[in-house]
Amino acid sequence: MIDGHVCLRKGEMESSQRNSSSLNNLDELLIRHILKDHYNSNPSTPTSRLERLLRERELRRFTKSFHSTDESKDNEGDMDVFGTINNLYLSGDDKASRESDFFNGMDSPKPLNDGSETPDARVPKQRLLVVANRLPVSAVRKSEDTWTLEISVGGLVSALLGINEFEARWIGWAGVNVPDEVGQRSLTKALAEKRCIPVFLDEEIVHQYYNGYCNNILWPLFHYLGLPQEDRLATTRSFQSQFAAYKKANQMFADVVNEHYKEGDVVWCHDYHLMFLPKCLKDYNNKMKVGWFLHTPFPSSEIHRTLPSRSELLRSVLAADLVGFHTYDYARHFVSACTRILGLEGTPDGVEDQGKLTRVAAFPIGIDSDRFIRALELPQVKDHIKELKERFEGRKVMLGVDRLDTIKGIPQKILAFEKFLEENPIWRDKVVLVQIAVPTRTDVPEYQKLSSQVHEIVGRINGRFGTLTAVPIHHLDRSLDFHALCALYAVTDVALVTSLRDGMNLVSYEYVACQASKKGVLILSEFAGAAQSLGAGAILVNPWNVTEVAASIAYALSMPADEREKRHRHNFTHITTHTSQEWAETFVSELNDTVVEAQLRTRQIPPLLPKEEVIERYLQSNNRLLILGFNATLTEPVDTQGQRIDQFKEMEIKLHPDLKEPLKRLSDDPKTTIIILSGSNRNVLDKNFGEYNLWLAAEHGMFLRLTTEDWMTTMPENLNMDWVDSVQHVFEYFTERTPRSHFELRETSLVWNYKYADVEFGKLQSKDLLQHLWTGPISNASVDVVQGGRSVEVRAVGVTKGAAIDRILGEIVHHNGMKVPIDYILCVGHFLAKDEDIYKFFEPELPAGPAPTARAKLPNSLGRSTLNSTTKYEFSPFCLKSPLPYPMLDKKDSSSNGNGNCWSSTGDKMTMQEGSSVLDLKSENYFSCAVGRKRSNARYLLGSSAEVVSLLKDLAYYQQ
Repeated sequence: MIDGHVCLRKGEMESSQRNSSSLNNLDELLIRHILKDHYNSNPSTPTSRLERLLRERELRRFTKSFHSTDESKDNEGDMDVFGTINNLYLSGDDKASRESDFFNGMDSPKPLNDGSETPDARVPKQRLLVVANRLPVSAVRKSEDTWTLEISVGGLVSALLGINEFEARWIGWAGVNVPDEVGQRSLTKALAEKRCIPVFLDEEIVHQYYNGYCNNILWPLFHYLGLPQEDRLATTRSFQSQFAAYKKANQMFADVVNEHYKEGDVVWCHDYHLMFLPKCLKDYNNKMKVGWFLHTPFPSSEIHRTLPSRSELLRSVLAADLVGFHTYDYARHFVSACTRILGLEGTPDGVEDQGKLTRVAAFPIGIDSDRFIRALELPQVKDHIKELKERFEGRKVMLGVDRLDTIKGIPQKILAFEKFLEENPIWRDKVVLVQIAVPTRTDVPEYQKLSSQVHEIVGRINGRFGTLTAVPIHHLDRSLDFHALCALYAVTDVALVTSLRDGMNLVSYEYVACQASKKGVLILSEFAGAAQSLGAGAILVNPWNVTEVAASIAYALSMPADEREKRHRHNFTHITTHTSQEWAETFVSELNDTVVEAQLRTRQIPPLLPKEEVIERYLQSNNRLLILGFNATLTEPVDTQGQRIDQFKEMEIKLHPDLKEPLKRLSDDPKTTIIILSGSNRNVLDKNFGEYNLWLAAEHGMFLRLTTEDWMTTMPENLNMDWVDSVQHVFEYFTERTPRSHFELRETSLVWNYKYADVEFGKLQSKDLLQHLWTGPISNASVDVVQGGRSVEVRAVGVTKGAAIDRILGEIVHHNGMKVPIDYILCVGHFLAKDEDIYKFFEPELPAGPAPTARAKLPNSLGRSTLNSTTKYEFSPFCLKSPLPYPMLDKKDSSSNGNGNCWSSTGDKMTMQEGSSVLDLKSENYFSCAVGRKRSNARYLLGSSAEVVSLLKDLAYYQQ
């Protein structure tokens, strides 16, 4: 019947298409040219994300307006396919035409019939791959290679019906087990005609993945029902197999997406069934545009943290470019879970992990309001309305439409109605509650118990307040067809939605859309997502408070007409402007823009360290300098994914065990000088590196020693440390009042660390601490306050690794009696932004103007000043005075190393005589590399300390 209807409508369209095909196929191209000219003439080119999104929205509205104007000239002949979709409820078989138009691809680009035009003249549409657990098509097998397809238009299908900008394809499970290849091929072919692509899941996967992990674990948890309580041991045993099946099923979905993906496609993943899918897709192609949307609530972090696989699921979702929720509350809960559980940084735009930003935003879904408004004009709907008005004449009608589900609050609704009847006897024969309870999961004991409970309550109330001719509650355990439902919406005076927890609940939207005449009142649970959209026009209630709901029913039934009009007008305006089509268009538009912004950020991110080139240049050089950070660079990993952070182990900084042998080989090489440059104190460095032949620079270079000699200080002689005691008092105060925080007292700085404290509380305490510091101990002190990810450090002004390296190099060169200049430098570390000046130290001094990028090229040879063909390197002044027991730096008036390189001391500067050079460093021999930080001044990046270990192992191996 559906296919025949489509053929008939196509036949009716053919003659008109011949005359107007060229224009119809060039509509979008013309619109884009108009808008392009408009923006080209506008001096303010959109550069920000908001400006780009506003421009995109204007384009969409202009497109709709253009098509609407064009359709009005077609004598209502439905020339335009989308006109057909928008007006399909004027025909009798509206549902069939709507489904067939969409699923048979009538809105795909049509070939031009005019020989003077070519199909290429039409602007190609962006492909949208919609991936959901279930296809909007259910398949029934009739024979070995014959299938019957039944289409069910749900909220997501309705959202995409009116979108002109994208060519949608559906990927999902068809709801049937097809083990044989013949059946799979025939079903795939049949579904292809409906623009659907099947994912074939066997019965065991469906049982473990869908019935098990999705419906038994995730769904209850996301609706605040908690994890299963019965037989905890059995639950624990089955959890691992269910989660394994969940990941396997998600990978199967990913395999199908990868098979059909084309460059430029947008992949839109839906709901909690596919939380693992974004990671699977990004692992396959990191440039793929991936969005993920959750149609249920997302619980608070305290609920989500009870899930055994909490971290893995969060990280998988964060692989998406854009993560969407129905409300801001759900988005806030997700960001909070990422910060509290994963330790990541939450920003106003989303979640940031080492420079990679996953945008998190709220996108409230709507309905196709025109569908309901036009349905009220259909003859069969008018007939239903007339029958219902006669049936309930003289009585106010209240309505509840819900799935028979524990989260829908049906018992609470009925009990509140009973309370209302008790307190308002005058209304007992003047009001009726019609409750539609659509059965779901009838084979599950909990749902069977709920059904029995509802029937018992309804029977008791009807027996108590009913009469021979009327009962107060009409309860139906079935669904209604679309026309009957619209009619029931239209005659209802008060709609009652008492969800205990609901992602959105579109019944409230549908009710408002059908109330143009009645102007009925909506009583809405504050725990439904729709409360944030329709809360201003609805009466919000707590469904657990039966007394409050009963009072709201009384107020709604007696509400003055002018107030009902105002409330309805507000909600009606919202549902007609925030439609499902607008929701889908907005999400995909923001996803495209998010990818653009990510590309802009990527251009500012240094590339990965080219290990092969680093090793090759290392082997070719004659005098190498390796400057290595310590913490998070050479340290032993303690916070592995999926394991609990052990605060005591992580606070005890240890050298990575795999580095002991490579570091020994590198430090024993006479051509290689190694500096361990760290903010840690001297004892920590002594404990970890005392056995190696290298240089240690503690507390950002303020203390220095060769491991075979004693510590010396490079602190300036006028360094004022009078502020230390007062700052220490402040740090002690906040450590006592911030659980799991600690502070470290160093000789030249103090550090307060709240990494292990509660994330939000730690941030608040750090702000309060900074305020105390600035208004008190350091208000007039010459200090720098350095804020780390979750730390606050106070150090003397000018104490940075970049400032210290100048003095350190001077002492190393002076001590070693360098025979050949340094021609290779590798500087690797996980440094704070304040200390990243060390990366710039060896970069060229460019002329005044725009600051050079982190990857600026060095000249052929580098030095602080150049005279003719010789390079002279001047070291900054360094203090030779140090408090006992530290020895003073040994500064000689003159020395000769026997190879013609002579040093001379002139005032506070040490200068190499002409004809020699400290550095003979070419650009290609300088490698600065940040570890675990994508926003850096370094030339290159390494992802973690494990990659540093691998690099140093390779250097040690190849130098043999």
